[in-house]
Amino acid sequence: MYGWATGYPKWMRPGNPAETPSVAEVVRRATSLCDPDGADDLVSDFLLAYEDRDEPVTALEGRDREFFEVAERVQGSLPGASVQMAAAVATYLAFRRDGPPDDDANLLRLAARAEFGENAPEDVTAWLQDAGVAV
Repeated sequence: MYGWATGYPKWMRPGNPAETPSVAEVVRRATSLCDPDGADDLVSDFLLAYEDRDEPVTALEGRDREFFEVAERVQGSLPGASVQMAAAVATYLAFRRDGPPDDDANLLRLAARAEFGENAPEDVTAWLQDAGVAV
């Protein structure tokens, strides 16, 4: 079916970019979940840092702390549980592309557990509880 006429060798199937979200799409999803009203300036700044990143999230392989490094740079000395959770959700979505849950609360819970384990910082735990998520 494939062949040199299609531009691909017979042993190589063409990729489907529609299946792999971009870095910006992952961050957009994470920030919309962690700040649905768009009222948190830190989350908005986090989103702004990634607005032009249209490469696929697979380009982040080996750089699994990138979202947290940007979150720390954005929040500076300000407390930012919402931006920390946006980084956790973005990381979860970037590296667990096998069908993330549709349920927002479950996605927040899974991202928090993946990032913090049983020892989430107190401000993150309080933020999750305010969001109605049992950790």
